[in-house]
Amino acid sequence: MTMTTDRRIEMSARAYDEGSVFTAANLLREARRQRNLHDIPVPAVCLLDPDGDVVRHLVTTGAAQRHEGWACYHSELWVTDIGGREVGIVPCAVGGPYAVLVAEQLAASGCTLLISVTSAGVINPLAPLPHFVLIERAWRDDGTSGHYLPTTDWAHLRRDLSESLTGAFEGLDEPVHRGASWTTDAPFRETPSAIASANAAGVHAVEMEAASLYAYATATGQRVVCIAHVTNSMAVDGDDFEKGEDAGTHRILALTATIAAHLEEQQG
Repeated sequence: MTMTTDRRIEMSARAYDEGSVFTAANLLREARRQRNLHDIPVPAVCLLDPDGDVVRHLVTTGAAQRHEGWACYHSELWVTDIGGREVGIVPCAVGGPYAVLVAEQLAASGCTLLISVTSAGVINPLAPLPHFVLIERAWRDDGTSGHYLPTTDWAHLRRDLSESLTGAFEGLDEPVHRGASWTTDAPFRETPSAIASANAAGVHAVEMEAASLYAYATATGQRVVCIAHVTNSMAVDGDDFEKGEDAGTHRILALTATIAAHLEEQQG
């Protein structure tokens, strides 16, 4: 008779107050050594661009340059100027594990404010598509958040950031709504039953990063703001995934600049 043992790490057994043996700083140190890169800080404000549309547009128009010191094995970092503010942008950081991997390395490299603007599917619409939603809480249907925080239903935007962003978007050309998202690791398993459950929970949009990023931010004290760019109804009705002129690049950058400037003003 063969005996088997279930060796999965239970979330309840994780030591959340322990530091990791493997750190982003150590990885970056070795990457710089192997690739002969200088230790050049990244911009204090960085943007995750999961679809890559912003970076593609900026590179095509000559408005972004590659960061010469970015040592991450798995991503590229581009730098652009938004109204006199240098902003770093990482394209195609899709999904919680990848987004948090990049977030950890950006923080270790000098980023003090990380903004994520991710495409999202509509669950309970707050406005006609497309529209922006400041994600105040994210339903944790991901795996990454459980490595940073004990089990709960939701991961939250830090309260101080939420309060500091009050009135921040009034000067933009379009409203930014406040709402809740559902963070999933499996976008092609958004079944009718799962969507109904999300709707019942008060979710407005479904995306793939916010719960992971918010759990990371809460556990580490980092500043992270997640925006859902609600662009689609799961491609079941009408022309989906349309972001507007230049794939929404200028609207996304204006939103990023507004968040950065307002938090800088509010928090000194």
